[in-house]
Amino acid sequence: QVQLVESGGGLVQPGGSLRLSCAASGSIFSIYSMSWYRQAPGKQRELVAAITITSGGSTNYVDSVKGRFTISRDAAKNMVYLQMNSLKSEDTAVYYCNAVNFYRDPYWGQGTQVTVSS
Repeated sequence: QVQLVESGGGLVQPGGSLRLSCAASGSIFSIYSMSWYRQAPGKQRELVAAITITSGGSTNYVDSVKGRFTISRDAAKNMVYLQMNSLKSEDTAVYYCNAVNFYRDPYWGQGTQVTVSS
């Protein structure tokens, strides 16, 4: 079992920045990768950014956030972050922290609301 706790969501103006944090606990040594997903009303949940906990920390991003968002990890603290810059209204969504273990079992955080609005 892996537990994920998110923080850092909130309301921000277009062009602003937020940093989301995700703390993992439980069977942390079973984690293969961690990621951030988001889901806007009426839309499919989509992968925003992912990072492998092993294999040197390879990252990938959905095209719409490339150059604006950065996923990073702090292995010593079992933390993953999502730095979001140049936020747009289209980024408004519930953001979920995700982890998968070596069996590909998914674990989810509770979700945190990010609202980009004037």
